[in-house]
Amino acid sequence: MSGSRSGIRADFDAAAKEYDSLRPKLIPCFDDFYGAVLQQIPFGSGESFRLLDLGAGTGLLGGLVAQRFPSVQLTLIDTSEEMLARARERFAGRPDVAIVVADYSAADLTGQFDVIASALSIHHLEDDEKRSLFRRIFSALSPGGVFVNADDILAPSGRLQQMYEAEWVRQVTELGVTEDQLAAARERQKHDRLAPLAGQIRWLEEAGFIDVDCHYKYLTFSVFGGRRPPAS
Repeated sequence: MSGSRSGIRADFDAAAKEYDSLRPKLIPCFDDFYGAVLQQIPFGSGESFRLLDLGAGTGLLGGLVAQRFPSVQLTLIDTSEEMLARARERFAGRPDVAIVVADYSAADLTGQFDVIASALSIHHLEDDEKRSLFRRIFSALSPGGVFVNADDILAPSGRLQQMYEAEWVRQVTELGVTEDQLAAARERQKHDRLAPLAGQIRWLEEAGFIDVDCHYKYLTFSVFGGRRPPAS
């Protein structure tokens, strides 16, 4: 693992204990943001399907999916042992949940999944790594399968980026984030490699995805993705 990757893992290991409790405070649009991911899953609540969660962390996203779709077969992948320890607690007693400790930017995404999802993780990759990952995600999806990414994106201009960041700080402070918690979040943000939404939409289309669109956006929080064409 590179120095950058090990630094990401160390910072998220340290954040694991209060990660879930802070999410609604650090993501002012928490309900709509994660809700937009659930809305893009093209299955009924009683149907069984296979979902791969990239950068799953504590299993927060996977847990929300499992609440809405109790028959889902989950595979969670992340590099942080401490974060995944929380995921194991969350899914204790569920043999249909597989937990994998690995760097998904390099790991083999084995299997054919009906849905591949990620929340606030892919933005840690460099642009060429994002493009490569999108191609690998396309290959790991079953025909007709969907990819949905809830992530932090770079605003189209420096002025907008500054405005969005200032508004984010204002809102999270109002929601009760302490100075120490904000400083820790800022430290984790040093690992961010944000890319504009328009470019990522283009990379998905270049990878072969259809129905590519942005499904939700608030400040720099965005939910976007696409679908692998169904078999002819």
